[in-house]
Amino acid sequence: MRPVVVVGDAGLDVVARHTGPIAHGGDVRAKVTIEPGGAGANTAVWLAACGASPVLVARVGADSAGRQVHAELTSAGVRCAFAVDPDLATCCVVVLVDENGQRSMLPDRGANARFSPADLDPGLLAGADGHLHLSGYVLLDATSRPAGLAALQAARDAGWTTSVDPQAAALIHSAEAFLEDIRGVDILMPNADELMALTGSADPSGAKSLLTHVGTVVVTSGADGASWIDTDELISVPTEPTECVDSTGAGDAFDAGFLAAWLSGASKRDALLGGVRAGSRAVSLVGAQPPR
Repeated sequence: MRPVVVVGDAGLDVVARHTGPIAHGGDVRAKVTIEPGGAGANTAVWLAACGASPVLVARVGADSAGRQVHAELTSAGVRCAFAVDPDLATCCVVVLVDENGQRSMLPDRGANARFSPADLDPGLLAGADGHLHLSGYVLLDATSRPAGLAALQAARDAGWTTSVDPQAAALIHSAEAFLEDIRGVDILMPNADELMALTGSADPSGAKSLLTHVGTVVVTSGADGASWIDTDELISVPTEPTECVDSTGAGDAFDAGFLAAWLSGASKRDALLGGVRAGSRAVSLVGAQPPR
């Protein structure tokens, strides 16, 4: 498999699984666990679970949470290339999961918000034929956006292929600006909501309009499966029937399963199926990462 570097957030998730609506100003009982998280970290761990040897570039705090995240990721087979912020805390996300497994997030990016171009070691991109995957959260926060742009440029300069997951439809305030930031990326990996934010349509066929900016679009459509769209064809595969326990990190897992297959030379369809398998496994588990 080709070498892969993931650039994105790493942190901890406080996962609260509740039944019924949240009672504003009141109490709702929940099952609460603390899980490793962060979109970049999730993808890196799932890549390792799929047989890759990924490097994760992120920024954490000089705190116990940062040390815990580093240890958890290392034990999962991820090489951590972390910058340590002397002031800001490690990323923490409160994740509310309802009885249908659907999640709502309250993120504090913490140290990740100060991720800077200097945090990317150019030596990580040495050698030919590697791949860099960027979590869109890096681009969607003005404070870390320059680092995301620098990472994409460094990968292009090194002759590496690139992919971007937009990550959050609600944070795409200007489709035009986001598309300009990712111009030249090889694979854009939105879900249906993010595709809607970028094109005005959640239909995978609408992704063809994005091909003026990127080489290929890979769309995840939840229970409707996933699609590959390029200038030659549109290929769709179904999802795998799975009970959804917790949807947190399903897209990150899909990214990993897809990339692991694609970077190993799989066909377009088989790469999609690899993503679907990882995403389906992810929603069957509590938390965003596979068990150690």
